[in-house]
Amino acid sequence: MSLSWPIVFMGTPGAAALSLEQLLKGPDPVVGVVTQPDRPAGRGQRSIPSPVRRVAERYRIPVATPEKLRAPAFLETLRSWAPELIVVVAYGRILPRSVLDLPAQGCLNVHYSLLPKYRGAAPVAWAILNGDEKSGVTTMRLVEKMDAGPVFLQAEVALAPDETTASLEAKLVPIGARLLWETIQGLKNGSITPKPQREEEATYASMLKKEDGRIDWTQPAKSIERRVRAYYPWPSAYTYRKGKLLKIYRAAVIAEEAGALPGEVVRADKGGLWVVTGAGILSLEEVQLENRKRLTGAEFLKGARIEKGEHF
Repeated sequence: MSLSWPIVFMGTPGAAALSLEQLLKGPDPVVGVVTQPDRPAGRGQRSIPSPVRRVAERYRIPVATPEKLRAPAFLETLRSWAPELIVVVAYGRILPRSVLDLPAQGCLNVHYSLLPKYRGAAPVAWAILNGDEKSGVTTMRLVEKMDAGPVFLQAEVALAPDETTASLEAKLVPIGARLLWETIQGLKNGSITPKPQREEEATYASMLKKEDGRIDWTQPAKSIERRVRAYYPWPSAYTYRKGKLLKIYRAAVIAEEAGALPGEVVRADKGGLWVVTGAGILSLEEVQLENRKRLTGAEFLKGARIEKGEHF
């Protein structure tokens, strides 16, 4: 077996782009990149290439953006690149067997959870939603069943009390890039062996939807505060005030009870903006009203004229 493995990289968002950049610093040539097709974005709905595509083009690596992974033309392109290994990081689709079986060394995936916990599309957010004390990164061999393949390496990360999806991803992504490199080297020198996952311990992290961010004030304050952190930067936790969207970026649980209905404002002064929940009170620490600037709760109150007794 040669010391150098031709690699095809499959990924789409910024997290995957960092892994690709790290891979390009190693000894193995990246002979092709597969990423999601350009998507319209922004007010002008201009077609925007993925972060992975931008990295690939900067390094002049051939890029494929298939709409269908089973398309004969795409499979022929993949075969022409002749990869020894396919590396997959946040590509965004489940790979068919025709792709999984193509490289001699199979397909290697970086997943941002400690598998078998949180298989699926949003493992980082769900770790925060569930109040976990730790998260991590797993490298594994891809199989047809989602995130169920044998594990190569794992690394744990402790969650801070104020952890958001954005801050946790910032911790996990560089660790994932390092584990990816270590896994490839271990496979090449035979020092690591894949270990099967315990199916009975598997849990799932379903994809987030925009509507998930809407706050249900009948939920406990502790649960809502976790949602504020888990849904940052997307889809954002939000409520409505007088028909206008109000995003909540930071919140704190107040260890008090109030004889009021969920969603009712019980404090709106220099001491804070407090809203009753199904259990406890939530202080809105940083917010953004539709078409306005992002402000601290105190700054928001100066212009919003919110009164005690108002309902969200």
